[in-house]
Amino acid sequence: MKLRLARRAVGDAVVVAVEGELDLFTAPFLRDEVREAIKLDGSRLVLDLTALSFMDSSGLSVLIEAWRLATSQGGGVALAAPQAPVARILRTTGLDRRIKVFADVGTAVGEL
Repeated sequence: MKLRLARRAVGDAVVVAVEGELDLFTAPFLRDEVREAIKLDGSRLVLDLTALSFMDSSGLSVLIEAWRLATSQGGGVALAAPQAPVARILRTTGLDRRIKVFADVGTAVGEL
């Protein structure tokens, strides 16, 4: 499995569910989805990482870009429910100190 994306509105936030592997080859798809979501649906973005099994530095780059774009428009980004390998990367790189990580989508939407 490579990457599947699904976007939906939850309250005044947009949630993008990310499923599969986020790497050099799939990161551009998420980048495009995030840009479109922020442009069309608003700058409060939650990335649902429940089904994301792998992420490399290309994926981290997309998360940073999403955060920069959303915050530049007065919004924000939150990450929801990363699996252990992804959570480890977020902690190791310190990105979890810049982008808030929550246990589930509902909490992320509520706290964003």
